[in-house]
Amino acid sequence: KEDLAMTKAHFKGIIMVIIGAALWGISGTVSQFLFQDHHMPVGWLVDARLIGSGLVLLIISLLGNERRKVWAVWREPGMIVSLFLFAILGMVGVQYTYLASIALGNAAVATLLQYLAPVIIAFYFIIKKRAFPGWVEWAGIILALLGTFLLLTNGSVQYLHIPPMAVFWGLLSALALSFYTVYPGSMLKKWGASVVVGWGMLLGGLFLAVIYHPWEFGATDWDWKAGAFTCFVIFFGTLFAFYLYLASQRYISAKESSILACTEPLTAVLTAVLWLGVPMRIFQWIGAVCV
Repeated sequence: KEDLAMTKAHFKGIIMVIIGAALWGISGTVSQFLFQDHHMPVGWLVDARLIGSGLVLLIISLLGNERRKVWAVWREPGMIVSLFLFAILGMVGVQYTYLASIALGNAAVATLLQYLAPVIIAFYFIIKKRAFPGWVEWAGIILALLGTFLLLTNGSVQYLHIPPMAVFWGLLSALALSFYTVYPGSMLKKWGASVVVGWGMLLGGLFLAVIYHPWEFGATDWDWKAGAFTCFVIFFGTLFAFYLYLASQRYISAKESSILACTEPLTAVLTAVLWLGVPMRIFQWIGAVCV
C-alpha cells in the first residue's frame, strides 16, 4: 500500500508539471500577441500578472487550510530574507527575462532558451552535491546544447538568426528558472506552495510597481481581446502554471520537474508557429527537437 501511495503521488507530481508547463508555454505565445498587436510594455505585463496572481493566491490560502501560515511566515526573520530573494531573483527574474526575450525575439525561441535550465541545474548538482549525471542525463545535456546552437544559428556559424538581445534575455531566463526551481525547496516543504508562491508573486509585483505602474493600462490598443488575453496570462499562465510547477516538487524532485517541464517549449513552439506564423527553418526545427 505504501509503494502504491508513493507511485500515485509521483504520478500526481508528473501530471501537475505537464499541465502547468503547457499553460506556461501557451501564455508565452499569448504574451507575444500582446506585445506585437497591442504594443504592451514588458514591465507592465510582468507587474500586472505578478500582483494579480499573488493577491488571488493569498486570498485562496486565507480561505483554506493554510490561512495560519499566510501570516506566520512573517514571524521568522530568516524566512523574510528568503522570501524577498525568491520574489526578486526568482519570480521577477523568471518573468521579466522570459517576456523580454519574447518581446525582442519570439515565444518559441525564448521558451527553448529558457529550457537550458535543466543543464544548469545538472551542473549545480555536480558541483554542490557531487551528484554526477548518468549517461542518459549527459546525452540530454549534449542534445540541449547542440539544439540551442542549431536553434540560434540555423546551422550556420557565420550568422545569428535571433536578435542578440533576445538571446541575452533568454539565457538569463534559463539562469533565473534554475534558481527559481532549486532555491525554494525547503520553504515549500514547510509553508506550502500557495503561501510561498503567493507572497513571492505579490512581493515581486510590488517591487516592480515602483518602476511600472500597474494601475496605468500599458497597451496602446486596449480592447476586449487585450483584456481577455491579459486575464489569461495572469490567471492561467501565471497563477495556475507557477503553482502547479512548484507544488509538484512535493511529490517529485526539482531535477525531474525541470526535465518534465519540456511540455512548455513544445506548446510554445506549436502555438507560435500555428497561431502567430513564427517562421522556423529546418535546422531550427531539428534544434527544437534536440532541446
